[in-house]
Amino acid sequence: MRHPNVPESLEGWWILHRMYSFDRIAWDRLDAGERKEIVAEAVKAFESLKHNDADCGLAQLLGHKADFMITHYARNYEGLAHAQIVVDKLRLSEYLMPALSYVSVLELGMYEATAKIHAALAQRELKANTPEWNAAFDEMVAEQGKSPHFGGRLWARIPQRRYVCFYPMDKKRGEQVNWYTLPYEERGRLMLDHGKIGRTYHGQVTQVISGSIGFDQYEWGVDLYADDPMVFKKLIYEMRFDEASSKYGHFGDFYSGVQFSLDQLETYLDGTGVPALNAEVLQPA
Repeated sequence: MRHPNVPESLEGWWILHRMYSFDRIAWDRLDAGERKEIVAEAVKAFESLKHNDADCGLAQLLGHKADFMITHYARNYEGLAHAQIVVDKLRLSEYLMPALSYVSVLELGMYEATAKIHAALAQRELKANTPEWNAAFDEMVAEQGKSPHFGGRLWARIPQRRYVCFYPMDKKRGEQVNWYTLPYEERGRLMLDHGKIGRTYHGQVTQVISGSIGFDQYEWGVDLYADDPMVFKKLIYEMRFDEASSKYGHFGDFYSGVQFSLDQLETYLDGTGVPALNAEVLQPA
């Protein structure tokens, strides 16, 4: 049964974030030849996780919470399990201490579209949650997923922009302030206003929202990618004044850093410089 107060969503890539502390002192104790062997093995493994059904991104994180982040995309849940095993078996993992992980699935919310679908089905005088109503509902949702507005975003690859910021978030559901007890129309209005702020940063930032209800501690994960890290501060600060965030938003820790290409892994691990981002983007089939 589909509850009339629940907005539909479209899902794309499964996403796994893994953050680590890097034991650089132990790494430096290895002789140069052994380090090169470990790097070569790791690069080959990461390359194997970048194809039409998966993607993989690396980032150096700033601050003490974690040093290194791997972002995995996969077309199915088992793909994330495979990626986790591949990384755990690397010799490099001996020098990576887990700091945080986050499991989610790329999600496009459909507040406005869901309301229109319900209205259209009501005009057709179909009784809610009958087999005929459900079939029509599923067909209309599927059509939304084929539209250029939604379809291209569901399977876009990890944005190749220099700076990345990740954070998890919830909508408050306490006794006094509870997002989930608001009327559907009010939530839809708030999310529409919230989205307008993000659209003013079009071209400056690429945003990836992923749903994590049932998969991790928070309800959503947010990835921001930009060519200027100052954009993160300005966008997030401005959104704090929006009611959907100021009254109903609850945020976890923020992780930010620089993305780099696979061929820059040795530079990062050896600490000979800040690793660069110059990777080619593999387009999905």
